[in-house]
Amino acid sequence: MNFAALDEARSFLAANPDIDMIELFILDANGVPRGKLLHREELLAVYESGRPLPSTILGLTLNGDDVENSGLVWDVGDIDCRAYPLAGSLVRLPWRQIPTAAVQVSMHPQEGRPASIADPRHLLIKVIDGLKAEGYHPVMACELEFYLLDVKRDGNGRPQPALDADGGRPRSTQVYGLRELEQIEPFLADLYAACKLQGIPARTAISEYAPGQVEITLEHGDALEAMDQAVRYKRLVKAVAHKHGMQATFMAKPFDHLAGTGMHMHVSIADAAGRNLFASQDPAGTPLLRQAVGGMLASLLESLLLFCPNANSYRRFQSNSYAPLAPTWGVDNRTVSLRVPGGPANSRHIEHRICGADANPYLAAAAILAGIHRGLRENLDPGEPVQGNGYAQATELLPTDWLTSLVALEQSAWARDALGSEFLGVYLAVKRAEYRQFMAEVGEQDWRWYLTQA
Repeated sequence: MNFAALDEARSFLAANPDIDMIELFILDANGVPRGKLLHREELLAVYESGRPLPSTILGLTLNGDDVENSGLVWDVGDIDCRAYPLAGSLVRLPWRQIPTAAVQVSMHPQEGRPASIADPRHLLIKVIDGLKAEGYHPVMACELEFYLLDVKRDGNGRPQPALDADGGRPRSTQVYGLRELEQIEPFLADLYAACKLQGIPARTAISEYAPGQVEITLEHGDALEAMDQAVRYKRLVKAVAHKHGMQATFMAKPFDHLAGTGMHMHVSIADAAGRNLFASQDPAGTPLLRQAVGGMLASLLESLLLFCPNANSYRRFQSNSYAPLAPTWGVDNRTVSLRVPGGPANSRHIEHRICGADANPYLAAAAILAGIHRGLRENLDPGEPVQGNGYAQATELLPTDWLTSLVALEQSAWARDALGSEFLGVYLAVKRAEYRQFMAEVGEQDWRWYLTQA
């Protein structure tokens, strides 16, 4: 584990004498940051001997409810589990009124048990280590879309796009529009400044397909480091938006009539010297790239719950929406699920287009890399790449409901072997609990459809 040294905390405190509070957080399987707010004088002890956190912290539903059959509640007496800071994660939060820093922690593999078995970052490390043991070093990057919303709801109590710089409410948008980006320049300026301060390599920003929808690309690098950055970036976007009187959401489909929000994952495999093993003058890449695609396609259904973890995630899958619908791949083709972008030979990689922006980056990356490892080990052939409209040519479709994906993961022998039965035991218990809660809730849609007709 890449836990931080005590000198890192001492140096930070010396360089930031005004810091009063420390926000300590760990990311659960749903991608929700949970933790504690500490005083400055408590920080060194966290680096020296860790911080006890209850075992239940990594076995909660999206809404924060205990899941009794997760094995992390009464069975272990909600025992304290020790978490330690991650190297390089102690950073200032420049938008806070009280001078505050944040530090990300992860469960210690031994001192953090039993909660450590459910730590999503541990799962990604396990999968990466398996690849590295065979000479494969994964390189990844995220493209994350999000909506900027008004903190006030409309007259019907529904979310609405944030006001633009002119004080108007955008009702339409121009994809790749520059004026749209100009209208949120104060937000973008603070966001890029905060990213720079925290060492997050935020790059290109584009206006997406709907009012208030934005995408910013993060730079590629070591897979674990890239996912650490994605996790912290999502928190940063929400915090900066709040500072500007807006709400940022990574919900997969916040509006039925507007585009969904995705998290495109870019991945390649390097050797120990950093040479791209997918690099080729052939636009379709090397045989190794094809094997990687074959593995991801073969594992797609069993991995889908990790890419699309919530009921709302599946509302994003609509034809001709640039959200993929089928286990397909192609070269420079945005109608498929796995796209090999064009560009120079040494940049050859795979763009995985399935994840919703609501996915946990650690778990999504773990499932992608586990699928790649399967393809490399089994020498899987993905078949010929799709030419033209992938939507029209699809012969097999992805499920568009939560339960089918949940059952597919539950029944997957491959997933138990690749991801571990201990992790899956907790994760599936949480998702089953959420499914029951979601299906038991009666709301506006039920009333509109059934109140007078049934």
